[in-house]
Amino acid sequence: MRVLRLISFFILLWPMVKLTAQPKKYSIHTVAFYNFENLFDTINDPNTNDDEWTPKGEQRWTSKKYNQKLQNLSRVLLEIGSSENTNAPTFIGCSEIENRGVLEDLIKDTKLIDKEFGIIHFDSPDKRGIDVALLYQKKFFRPTTYTNIPLYVFKAENKTKTLSKFEAEDKTDDNLELNPQTNRVFTRDQLMVTGFLEGEEISIIVNHWPSRSGGEKKSSPYREAAGLLNRKIIDSLQRINPNAKVITLGDLNDGPYNKSIKIALGAKAAKKEVPLMGIYNPFEEMAKKGLGTIAFRDSWDIFDQIMVSQSLIQDDFSTLKYWKAGIYNKPFLIQTSGQYKGYPKRHSATEIGFSDHFPVYIYLIKELK
Repeated sequence: MRVLRLISFFILLWPMVKLTAQPKKYSIHTVAFYNFENLFDTINDPNTNDDEWTPKGEQRWTSKKYNQKLQNLSRVLLEIGSSENTNAPTFIGCSEIENRGVLEDLIKDTKLIDKEFGIIHFDSPDKRGIDVALLYQKKFFRPTTYTNIPLYVFKAENKTKTLSKFEAEDKTDDNLELNPQTNRVFTRDQLMVTGFLEGEEISIIVNHWPSRSGGEKKSSPYREAAGLLNRKIIDSLQRINPNAKVITLGDLNDGPYNKSIKIALGAKAAKKEVPLMGIYNPFEEMAKKGLGTIAFRDSWDIFDQIMVSQSLIQDDFSTLKYWKAGIYNKPFLIQTSGQYKGYPKRHSATEIGFSDHFPVYIYLIKELK
């Protein structure tokens, strides 16, 4: 009789065991960033230094080349993060875009048009005319406020200094330009967007910090100022709501270990080290492993990063939370021959490539009820 009672008990218990063993289901959103590397149209803008990127300029930038560049970029944007999320990214922060028009052309590409991306973009004071912007899928995200926040940095008084061999060779097509009257360094604004994703308020800051033109050490104060401005923006959001969910992303022209990120912004590499209202940077651990988004003199670094506020790394997935991060460096994005073999496959005289940067991404997930 006792055996029969035990059998009856386990029969009654079995449906409960099966129920608790069922895997949890989550909604998932990919947040990506990609430096498009010189996404210029073919039209000469008299207000910017874009002469190189015109049909008669040094790059012989024709409509055919421009359209091929758009097709290449759209392929990447469709596939970023697809290993875990088959849908295209919900958010794409982008840099090195000339104007809103190139983004309108991009989202009309046949690979992307059905995603119905919205565009948030402002012209910045950068003298080359390159800006940052945010693309977002309208069916998922509803923006409520957005603004461009200028970064005011000024060149210090000239002091005689001999650049090291490496600093002298630290060439970039993103040179810092000055206002000769005020010595202001012209650079990109920081774009701040707030809106609702799955009914939850979320803020995204898109960045392209000052370049290393003139050498890493000499230009570091400009990026440190950018990090401080980024921290002030995040602080302002957290003063309104201490639990504000904030994502800051972009091409920072510094690695995760540099002062601009570690000190000015205060980002931490380990979740357990992130204080209340602090910032977590998952890309610092990747840098320690030798991974990279950009290569220079056969040395890799991670200039492209996505960081999240402490409110996004808590263990409760009943609301949107950070899951994991990655660098999208598939073989088709890599140069297979020549001097830059193994580097990101950028534009050359003989081939329209993708970019000299690899894109990066994170996933946000939320448990389905």
